[in-house]
Amino acid sequence: MNLLIHPTYFPSISHYVAMAQTDNIVFEVEDNFQKQTNRNRTYIYSPNGIQLLNIPVKHSKETHQKTKDVRIQPDFDWQKQHFKSLEAAYRTSPFFEYFEDEIRPIFEKKHIFLMDLNYETMNFVAKCLRMKLEYETTSEYFRAVDSYKILDFRILAEGKKDNSQFETYTQVFDDKHGFLNNLSVLDLIFNEGKYALDYLKNQKLMLK
Repeated sequence: MNLLIHPTYFPSISHYVAMAQTDNIVFEVEDNFQKQTNRNRTYIYSPNGIQLLNIPVKHSKETHQKTKDVRIQPDFDWQKQHFKSLEAAYRTSPFFEYFEDEIRPIFEKKHIFLMDLNYETMNFVAKCLRMKLEYETTSEYFRAVDSYKILDFRILAEGKKDNSQFETYTQVFDDKHGFLNNLSVLDLIFNEGKYALDYLKNQKLMLK
């Protein structure tokens, strides 16, 4: 069965649970951009607890703008801020140094379109997981799809509508704040390394 899902910025563990458990991935690329969603944000485990990393985007004068047309706002040095935040969060994790040289270039490149950045982050994650990222893209937008043919997990981009509770794994600051559930998949990769993909294949999603 096909999985319909949004390409987002360093997606959540839920995203990759869904993707790791299906054979056919279809990325939604014809949707209208929605503010305050994971299309341009992700969450990590900082020394102070959960931390939002947000991509500043240019807001269009048009009422509806497709996500694939959204441009990143170049007036903010978000790349430097995000990489420093990742270092503070995961420098002492078991696998950060192992992946550091490959993730750093993502934050040194000046991306123009949000969608291009999201694809690059997802390609990086797939490489870390040793998971083939083969996919198709939508050619038009459908509010509803045939549930007998397509698993519609576009709701995962909303974040707040995802109630999934996953098995705990060791996190850098869990002695201070406990286990933080369903963060960016980067949290899982930096802490679990080669075991991350097996973890994803054994989890279950719970959506509203």
